Amino acid sequence: MTQNNSTEDSGLQESFLSHLFELRDRIIKSAIAIIVVFVSLVYWAPDIFHLFAQPLLQALPAGGKMIVTDVTGSFFVPMKVTMLVAFLIALPVVMYQLWAFIAPGLYQHERKLIVPLVISSYSLFIFGMAFAYFLVFPTVFQFMASYNAPLGAEMSTDIDKYLGFAMTTFLAFGITFEVPVVVVVLVRMGMVQLAKLKEIRPYVIVGAFVIAAIVTPPDVLSQLLLAVPMCLLYELGLLIARFYIPKSTDDEAGTTTNPDTQATV
Repeated sequence: MTQNNSTEDSGLQESFLSHLFELRDRIIKSAIAIIVVFVSLVYWAPDIFHLFAQPLLQALPAGGKMIVTDVTGSFFVPMKVTMLVAFLIALPVVMYQLWAFIAPGLYQHERKLIVPLVISSYSLFIFGMAFAYFLVFPTVFQFMASYNAPLGAEMSTDIDKYLGFAMTTFLAFGITFEVPVVVVVLVRMGMVQLAKLKEIRPYVIVGAFVIAAIVTPPDVLSQLLLAVPMCLLYELGLLIARFYIPKSTDDEAGTTTNPDTQATV
């Protein structure tokens, strides 16, 4: 018995170590992909930052410029923006490495769900960032700039503060656009019934406005630009989830004979 137990413990330890080494290799491959893309883009870092800051630059008055209050800000901020772009470009590779690591432990029907789930999550996150960049940023910056003229104030923003604001907004809208995926997963895995999600719709709407008030600037316009899409995306998730409702056990047990209808021999 002691020898058998030691053999089992040794097998478990070897299995754990093999998974740990595989995870290390997957992480290294993901990091290499990000670094390769970053090195390829680093030469154009100033141009990438200029494109990144374009929504704010267009909202500045004539002759307005962004400022640098940190000695190293003019170097590190464009590098951070370039690293963000490199991560987004290399994200499919990162997701593939994650998929390759967890796929052996999934059932066949779970594998079929993971692939469209990963693709839709990546696409929706990019769409959320694009929505923030092309619609939210210009609208909010123009709205804020309109308050400076009556005050006689000059609008000049530090590039590091702009980076922090943009990153927070990108993250908020990227996660917001994942709402349909979350709804579909909850329904498909049987965690929550579709009827229950429809029933709590009023609470979701209130929660959307509360979240928008927390993560966006303190103005009604930006809060609406986050809360309204969140509510619409929730409705979209409910619509799509109708096609992913798991079969009930009663339907799957179609071959079971009802004892009340059995013929008497």
